[in-house]
Amino acid sequence: MEQTIMIVDDSTSVRKMVAFTLENAGYAVVEAENGRDALEKINGSPIHMFIVDLNMPYVDGLELTRSVRAMDRFRFTPIVMLTTESMEAKKQEGRAAGATGWITKPFKPDQLVGVVKKVMPAN
Repeated sequence: MEQTIMIVDDSTSVRKMVAFTLENAGYAVVEAENGRDALEKINGSPIHMFIVDLNMPYVDGLELTRSVRAMDRFRFTPIVMLTTESMEAKKQEGRAAGATGWITKPFKPDQLVGVVKKVMPAN
């Protein structure tokens, strides 16, 4: 069964680049342009991992992470923050919200795939 990753980022170019990288690595992708959009799209969808931008309009990455963690079916689903923020305080905030990992933009495609393989549960 193909594993599905939801990419949540308000930058269309970042979403497309991440989607392209992950699809080439054999994953299915669902895109959302912000946290509110993501919360609407996860109903009924089997999502195996989230890649979430920190700074977004409406519902930011921390708020989205807390909301996803509050849902029983996503309590243990990996959530990786993909952001330009690299300050330790922000990383601690992300971990406190329930983030599994952190990738700083700009990133290399093989770095992204490596993190996904590391945190994604095997089928």
